[in-house]
Amino acid sequence: MSSVWGKILHDLRNPLFRQGYALMANTVVTGVLGMGYWLLAARLYSPEEFGRGQAVITAMRLFASLTALGFVGALARFLPVAGRRTPELALRGYGLAAATGGVAALGFLLTLPMWGKTYSVLSGFWPGLFFLASVLVWAVFTLQDVVLTGLRRATFVPLNNLVFGIVKMGLLVALAGALPSGGIFVSWVIPTALALIPVNWLIFAVVVPRHVEKSNAEQEPPRLREIGRFLAGDFPGTLSILGIVYLVPVVVATQVGEATFGRFSMAHTLASMIELLAMNMAVSLTVEGSFDRAKLAENCRRALRRAFMIVTPIIAVAILAAPLILTVFGSAFAEEGTTLLRLMSLAVLPRVLIEVYLSALRAQSRARTLATVQIGLAVLVLVSTVALFPYAGVNAVGYGLLFSEILVAVLIFGNLRKILKFGETRTPVVTQGSSGAA
Repeated sequence: MSSVWGKILHDLRNPLFRQGYALMANTVVTGVLGMGYWLLAARLYSPEEFGRGQAVITAMRLFASLTALGFVGALARFLPVAGRRTPELALRGYGLAAATGGVAALGFLLTLPMWGKTYSVLSGFWPGLFFLASVLVWAVFTLQDVVLTGLRRATFVPLNNLVFGIVKMGLLVALAGALPSGGIFVSWVIPTALALIPVNWLIFAVVVPRHVEKSNAEQEPPRLREIGRFLAGDFPGTLSILGIVYLVPVVVATQVGEATFGRFSMAHTLASMIELLAMNMAVSLTVEGSFDRAKLAENCRRALRRAFMIVTPIIAVAILAAPLILTVFGSAFAEEGTTLLRLMSLAVLPRVLIEVYLSALRAQSRARTLATVQIGLAVLVLVSTVALFPYAGVNAVGYGLLFSEILVAVLIFGNLRKILKFGETRTPVVTQGSSGAA
């Protein structure tokens, strides 16, 4: 244990690991506080309201992320080298994400009867308006962490989400008596909106000016056409991955009762947090690959080793202790969610390989291959989940993920080995005066 801790302390000198560990720490903070939040919600609200709150939050995140998640790869790829255009690029991302999410959410509200009984709580002008505003807020909230990461300031991200999580839990308790119906969703959205003010002041008043000042004045910022070409390949793939993360739970919510969805969602949320650990190191890899492509192969090897070192014991604990973990929320959660949590946790192992490969492709701007892999994975997951749902119920999500991610990991393994062995050294190193480039 001491040797592992020593490695981590040594790794903090390297921006690749410092960023990756900061994002992993953020996932741990979010996970712990998230478990506390949902544990309180399960105790303070009815099973139906618990499931309804989960479903509405999932829908909000789906629409807010339609474009926001599509910009994650682009911002991680181009912010490090945007120079004087850094604030423009960040604000464009915010604006497009919020606008697209808002239009999608409006379409959802106008077709609300098609989405089942669970979402009927959003009918009416004021509930609909609040939901629409929450989508806009969450779109910006999603991207502000990516902006900090792209500017090598991911260490601020865990602090932001620590405060956000604590305030969210406090408001959840405060609203339990005053707002027994809708209190979960309101307690989630209000702290999110409040968090935008200090974090974006930090970004645009402190972090961005320092980044621009340290940028190489002779380095030409990426052109909008170059970013557009990247998005043309990356966005369709990212949109398809969005289907795995958010659309699948929304579809499940339309097929099962509110209480059943609440129990499904808890296991799904916990497993998704483990998956985020693998994705965190991959995002850091994209950022560092953009700063210095000559070290891409070396950084990929390091990212793989550290990601497996951290997630493997967590996956083992999740598989062995799944019933105990879920029993904290109630015996019904353990009965209905244990198999799903185990399957989704096991699927994280091949996902590590996939995420590192995708991040390497982003750093190399290989958008077409990137889209092919992401769309292929999403199609496999969605088709296998739908096909298995009549036989396995909500566990079909776990079986579909495990099968699909193993298959894609096998298919991309040969190309990943080439990247790990050779890297891309044809592109010159990006000169950047950041003190983090140790």
